[in-house]
Amino acid sequence: MTGRHQGTTPDRAYEERLRAFAGRELRAVTPAQDPVNQPMIRHWTEAMGDTNPVYTDAEAARATGRAGVVAPASMVQAWTMRGYAATVAPAAGRDGFDELVDLLDEGGYTSVVATDSEFTFLRELAPGDHVAVRETVESISAEKRTGLGTGRFVTTLKRYTDQHGETVATQRWRTLRFRPAPEPSAKPDPEPTAKPDPEPTAKPDPEPTAKPDPAPAPALRPRPAVNRDNAFFFDGAKRHRLLIQRCAACSALRHPPGPCCPECNSLEWDTVEASGRGHVHSYVVNHHPRHPAFDYPLVVAVVELAEGTRLITNLTGIAPEDVAIDMPVVLDWLDADPDLTLPVFRPAPTEAP
Repeated sequence: MTGRHQGTTPDRAYEERLRAFAGRELRAVTPAQDPVNQPMIRHWTEAMGDTNPVYTDAEAARATGRAGVVAPASMVQAWTMRGYAATVAPAAGRDGFDELVDLLDEGGYTSVVATDSEFTFLRELAPGDHVAVRETVESISAEKRTGLGTGRFVTTLKRYTDQHGETVATQRWRTLRFRPAPEPSAKPDPEPTAKPDPEPTAKPDPEPTAKPDPAPAPALRPRPAVNRDNAFFFDGAKRHRLLIQRCAACSALRHPPGPCCPECNSLEWDTVEASGRGHVHSYVVNHHPRHPAFDYPLVVAVVELAEGTRLITNLTGIAPEDVAIDMPVVLDWLDADPDLTLPVFRPAPTEAP
């Protein structure tokens, strides 16, 4: 018996092969394509709306005791991302990551969802630093039953180093590799009931008319990860109300939702309803990869609400080539299916002169 079939128990040999991966290298030391640089820092802070001057103003950074500008700590992963070209045309050859995926697929764990990422930062990066990353397997759990299905939690450790080989940050990255839930089995057709032969004078039954197969059900949009922090947002969306989390102590608005106010650290909060007005802060036109629940090309925008918070959403009612930064938009609602309603935005109507 192997672990490759739904509902089976993995055998001892398979378990030992999985355990042998603990401590193994998944990705060898991979240098970033470019050193830490000011233009990329500027692009990042502008996209994130982070106005801390130590990232862009050398004088302000020196006033805090630093030698000059530094990169935001959360950018450490961005420097070593392989980029679009390497993603669509990966280099030939296989590494430990490919071997681990093959082994998990053999056990039937063919689906994946990220669960958490834990960073530890040891020092700030500055322009000129050249980052590299190496990834190893920390642990693979025994089988667990989850709401998504039976699976295993795979924890890897990424170690980020500088040009001198010194560790600048670590990242524990945990994913759930699980067996997809089986399709509901079709109910067997009922046994036919024998009918008595018709009387000789009865007319023969007409030939049955073949009915076309029913159209396949439309694909569902991917489900959002709803938790105790953001459930209010999706509950409000079902009632066509766009709710923003507000700190009950200092009244600061925040989005995405979270348990703690980033301004005053209060854990108390309530909500306010957004006016539904905003403007396009930035956007991308998505062509690939394609999902059957969406129409393409798909415009994904960061909309800045009139209240000041930003929301990642779709733009509707406009061709991609007509979208522009700062264009005014208004709230609309997408009732995707009976269980999911999402806020979308469309161009604001122009006022008559």
